[in-house]
Amino acid sequence: MNLSLRTLDPAADAALLHRWVTHPKAAFWLMQGASVADVEKEYARIAADPYHDAFVGLADGEPAFLVERYDPAHRELDGVYAAEPGDTGMHFLTAPAGRPVHGFTRAVITHVMEWLFADPAVRRVVVEPDARNTAVHRLNEAVGFTVERTVRLPAKDALLSFCTREQFEAAATGPAVRGAIR
Repeated sequence: MNLSLRTLDPAADAALLHRWVTHPKAAFWLMQGASVADVEKEYARIAADPYHDAFVGLADGEPAFLVERYDPAHRELDGVYAAEPGDTGMHFLTAPAGRPVHGFTRAVITHVMEWLFADPAVRRVVVEPDARNTAVHRLNEAVGFTVERTVRLPAKDALLSFCTREQFEAAATGPAVRGAIR
């Protein structure tokens, strides 16, 4: 399977993203009641933000996942922890699938981490998943994230977690991640 990313187009991608972010599987994305117009507005806001951007992930050329990258010193985690130079925040969501593919989500997070660390300025990836989202906690751990602590954010209690380049590389050499890399 070939995974790639393209810049999200808020107007052109709004209907597609709406199906993804309002699906019951995306409950932790916090957009369950959003309309297509709401989704377009949110991603237009992100596209205009110098500290936040979004991408549609493709699997063999077909839209299959969503990725957001942000500067935690200016968005999402501003004031929650002492951001360090080289910190990059990340969110990802795999599209709901009629027939799930075993290992797909792990392959996606591995691809996203490789993509983020391809930028030499990125020293550490920061995530803040909902404390109740145990499935993503397992994925994060599999690619090298360690939990620092639980933090209170406006819409959730979250596990503030970090993954350095070295932690990712060490995890990527293990069988759990190595098998997910294309």
